[in-house]
Amino acid sequence: MLTIEQIDVKSKKQVNEFIDLPFRLFSKHPQWVPPFIGDIKIMLNREKHPYYEHSDADFFVAKRDGKVVGRIAALENRPFNKYHGSKDAEFYLFECEDDQEVANALFNRLFEWAHKRSLNHVVGPKGFGQFDGYGLLTEGFENRCMMTMMNYNFPYYIKLVETLGFTKAVDFVSCYIRRDGFNLPEKVIKAVEIVRKRGTFEVVRFKNKNDLKKWADPIGKAYNKTFVNNWEYYPLTEREVNFLLDNLMVVADPKLIKVITHKDEVVGFLFAFPDISAALQRSGGHVNPVSVVDMLLEMKRTKWVSFNGVGVLPEYQGLGGNALLYDEMKKTVVEYSFEHSELTQMAETATQIRKDIITLGSREYKNHRVFQIQI
Repeated sequence: MLTIEQIDVKSKKQVNEFIDLPFRLFSKHPQWVPPFIGDIKIMLNREKHPYYEHSDADFFVAKRDGKVVGRIAALENRPFNKYHGSKDAEFYLFECEDDQEVANALFNRLFEWAHKRSLNHVVGPKGFGQFDGYGLLTEGFENRCMMTMMNYNFPYYIKLVETLGFTKAVDFVSCYIRRDGFNLPEKVIKAVEIVRKRGTFEVVRFKNKNDLKKWADPIGKAYNKTFVNNWEYYPLTEREVNFLLDNLMVVADPKLIKVITHKDEVVGFLFAFPDISAALQRSGGHVNPVSVVDMLLEMKRTKWVSFNGVGVLPEYQGLGGNALLYDEMKKTVVEYSFEHSELTQMAETATQIRKDIITLGSREYKNHRVFQIQI
């Protein structure tokens, strides 16, 4: 018999049941990268995650004869709905066996949850914050996830949601660039020369994490303003910004983080992260002294880098800020001897930067689709 149960987030047993499902489904999959178990637990903790200061979420599992065969999170992001004038419910952390009956039961429960809150539109996968990752993977199944925030799923997940009536809302594209294929067009090179000569912008680099932490507040404020025109944007609270930056510090190499300033104000940033997915796979989602050492070693030996968080404030994009940003991207790849780089999850609605990235020599090689349905 199939049942849908809302989990009690204060129950350790039920929380673990919810968390364990993808570890079983993907236990032998070479491309799946496990999340940090502690990160998922915080998502379910209303006292620790800043999301719950303004919004709400509940979590459900599908059980057949006592065995967990599916799960889903139902979210109501109130600041997003207020900013966009929408009545969206969002789904996230969706995992399911290849069973349409299970998927139908999970989503019907989510639809009921949404209706009780007078929400009439369901969108997802979409998480608790900007770095939780968006969408279901629709292209690039042969490639390993670069970071824990990037969702990975079996191809059949697409069939499950489309059978329910979900259609495309927006795609998030990831692009690949080889080191020897990174090309800066002549007009970009000239723009960078002019910008550097004029001293209009300056690039700030960091030696260590303490150095980086001193800039956390202005970086957070700039981050909050840079993506104001993006599909997924909503104004983050100060605690959400700090929570985001604290999490980034865990996997950040300060030397790969750069900010662009104009008259001492942060107007752009470049977040680059060494790919430690192989170490994350070995850790099995656990953080302990052995796994931490392994991650630190992987940072030094990896030949891959992820650019995940690249942007310039809209009002500075036509003044050479973008050109300087692209020049710094290439320098990061060359100076640190990375052979491969990825521009991670750019919304297709960010048309200008996508055009620019293609011009730089990249190719689209992964696609994550956010789905929607009117209920």
